[in-house]
Amino acid sequence: MEPIRVLVADDHPIVRAGLRTVLGSQADLEVVGEAADGAEVVQLARELRPDIVLLDLNMPRGGGPAAVRCLRREVPGSRVLVLSMQDDPGIVREALRAGASGYLAKQAVDAELVLAIRAVRRGEIYLHSSLTHALVDEGPGRIDAGPGETPDFAALSKREQEVFQWLVRGYSNQEIAERLSRSVKTVETHRAHLLEKLGMRSRAELIQFALHHGLLTPEAPR
Repeated sequence: MEPIRVLVADDHPIVRAGLRTVLGSQADLEVVGEAADGAEVVQLARELRPDIVLLDLNMPRGGGPAAVRCLRREVPGSRVLVLSMQDDPGIVREALRAGASGYLAKQAVDAELVLAIRAVRRGEIYLHSSLTHALVDEGPGRIDAGPGETPDFAALSKREQEVFQWLVRGYSNQEIAERLSRSVKTVETHRAHLLEKLGMRSRAELIQFALHHGLLTPEAPR
């Protein structure tokens, strides 16, 4: 199997060296290039066509969400995973709105970075649970949805809506079962039903759907 080809973009040489070491220790990951600013990352992405661009938002010469938008426009086959010191919910939303496939805090442990890259390569949206909680606490702001039909959230039963809310917050089936005083089997059944009704296959799609349509609310499900 071909390794996942990663382009690392950060304006700090020490950070890039650390990321190269972490990623280079994984047999299924390959660092194919490094960029030190926004202009360079776009140029290298055009040349190298990486699977993943690991992008620091705070870079000179065209950083921020504008860099994400430019990468998605210029190299649509490359997915963008943001790695940033900033965990402000507004910035996270803006990065996702610009087309990022994931957002990871730089404080994340090395193992999570590897998991995030693999998840994004599979086509999933990756958000650390703390970032999901921050988006929830900020309130039900929405990210503009793309074209096409919108699945009907109201078609879910009350219990399915409750399970949905716990799922998009990052809780496991076991944790949801404990909070709802139900069996894991029952939670799994609700999860399967709500995925089918919404026409989705994964938690990542549920999170993206919730962000797109303002369904992350500060109130915890009961």
